[in-house]
Amino acid sequence: MALSEIDRSLLERCLAEKPRAWEGFVDRFMGLIMHVINHTAQCRSILLSAAEREDLAADVMLAIVDNDFAVLRGFRGKSSLATYLTVISRRVVVRKLLEKRSATSLGAVAENVLATESEVEQRFTNEEEVERLLAHLEEPESQIVRMYHLEGRTYQEISRITGVATNSVGPMLSRVRARLRSQPKA
Repeated sequence: MALSEIDRSLLERCLAEKPRAWEGFVDRFMGLIMHVINHTAQCRSILLSAAEREDLAADVMLAIVDNDFAVLRGFRGKSSLATYLTVISRRVVVRKLLEKRSATSLGAVAENVLATESEVEQRFTNEEEVERLLAHLEEPESQIVRMYHLEGRTYQEISRITGVATNSVGPMLSRVRARLRSQPKA
């Protein structure tokens, strides 16, 4: 789909820094950007708070206006502006989510290094409890629970490895959790 006349005009007005042009741009494309944020997080099985969504939207907008609208100036009009902004938004969101994941991983490593002996012992006890609970499950349930909760894999990764449909992973995890909660504690 080619660039529409409405988007061409809006783009030209933004690049010329006309009054109210940026507000019009935000009004027109913020819904699209929020959709990209939600979809990207959902595809990666990441739950975002409202504040995190707003921060990601601000990161996308900052990327668009950075260096005197370099992203918009780089648009060649060979697709719709919405398609172009979807790609830009997705790249920014993926990069930010990966940065957040790396920071979280580094924080977990630092936390583990500083753990006291009793915390380490408690962690081993929790791991033993998880292993005990997993022993009550049959394949592919135990494999899926292990991959999701212990390895931190996404539904898509689990689906690719196990052959279970992506949209079946979540319901299976919910059923397993409910069953495990109803088991008597040892």
